[in-house]
Amino acid sequence: MSQPADHTVHANHSPLRSALQGVREAIPLLGGYIPVALSFGLVATQAGFTTWEAAAISALIYAGASQFLFVGMIAAGAPLWLVVAMTLLINVRHVVYGPNLAALLPQSRHWPWLMHGLTDQVFALALTRLPQLPEVKRFSWFVGASLLAWGVWIIGTAVGATGGEAVTARWPLLGEIMPFALPALFLTMVAPRFTDKRWAAAMFCTILAALGLNLAGWSNVAIPLAAACGALCFYTVTFQPRRSRP
Repeated sequence: MSQPADHTVHANHSPLRSALQGVREAIPLLGGYIPVALSFGLVATQAGFTTWEAAAISALIYAGASQFLFVGMIAAGAPLWLVVAMTLLINVRHVVYGPNLAALLPQSRHWPWLMHGLTDQVFALALTRLPQLPEVKRFSWFVGASLLAWGVWIIGTAVGATGGEAVTARWPLLGEIMPFALPALFLTMVAPRFTDKRWAAAMFCTILAALGLNLAGWSNVAIPLAAACGALCFYTVTFQPRRSRP
């Protein structure tokens, strides 16, 4: 008598293979990570940070837009408490990300450390892929995907800090278009969600809120407040299923 399918998956599971699968499936993320990491490295050195300091910021903060805000505020002489507060405020959207992924992931004492690897793009990829994987593979898959993204982000920052100025001096247009790579990547990853009315309403609400806040001059808080508006819309707006005609 054959064993159930889940027992077979458990017996044949290899954490290394699952992690490598996460690495392979996260490779498309690098098309957005590398240009923006290079840009951050360049911006950080122009703001007076050393290559090692720029790489340390990417390793410890690892928060995309928050890093650009961080180095800009430090370079402008803003008080440290305000820099920390603004960085945390921009990243408050992770309060929404966490519960959505928690339902898909097994319990582990390692999650407080691994959640450092949760970014917008990793979240979007994990939200799509994890439901398609057996539960026993999900932890290792997330480790592989998040470590690849984190490692490449740090390396890209170091490369941008050391050679970014020479590259942009030779091709000035690259300096203008590289920062757009990451939001463009995220847009392509969330676009399929527009087929769902509830997700589409939440994303349109987020976009309109972010646009309005930017136009009103509240660009520093546009990301967290727009994310909060989108989350509120998602959890409060419901659509009744269409009734079939008799």
